[in-house]
Amino acid sequence: MNAKSDPSRLIASADLREYFHHSIGNALDKQGIAAAVETVSYLVNLLTAFQRADRLYEYDNGRLGLRPLATLYTDALSDRSAGQRYRMLQRLGDVALFIAGLFSESLNRRLVDVDYYIAMGSSAYGYLSESIRGTRRGESFCDIFEELSSKFPEFVDVLSGINEPSVRECRADVLRLYELWLRTGSHRARDKLRAAGIEPSAGIGTVLTRIEH
Repeated sequence: MNAKSDPSRLIASADLREYFHHSIGNALDKQGIAAAVETVSYLVNLLTAFQRADRLYEYDNGRLGLRPLATLYTDALSDRSAGQRYRMLQRLGDVALFIAGLFSESLNRRLVDVDYYIAMGSSAYGYLSESIRGTRRGESFCDIFEELSSKFPEFVDVLSGINEPSVRECRADVLRLYELWLRTGSHRARDKLRAAGIEPSAGIGTVLTRIEH
């Protein structure tokens, strides 16, 4: 297969936002799922943002990785600042949706399965929707978070169906490749991530880490 016909190279080089908008629209149509225009835009922005490793991963006690969803939820509810609580709940929902939608195969090999991510993500978006209702921010995002919460399993299926068949094989191993790249700085792992349309952040470097869910 040459570079011009390789979908993974097309994803890496084309405008990601346009690609995701087109792919999500097709997945919604194929699966017969209705979604507000604003919710579709939110999903496009979520996928585009998380193509950068430094947007998906964060430092916790000096280590880089994905914080457990239960920890995010506990911290969000115990935080005294409403703005910070809202941001943490939004991140919880976003991470849960992204991981459950794009890496469900990887979750099937872990102690925590996709159902846990669906439950946690749906709850976070639902709590967030109710919390911001009637506020200035709620005017723009309340309905989006409500739809993401009520249709969370459907949106997981939508994200699961956006990749082309030739890209789907590497999708299940992207988390493993991230772990390998973060630990060793492997050029091969970096190239495979780029082929899947994900650009590792040069600012992260090689960090000893273990991803926990």
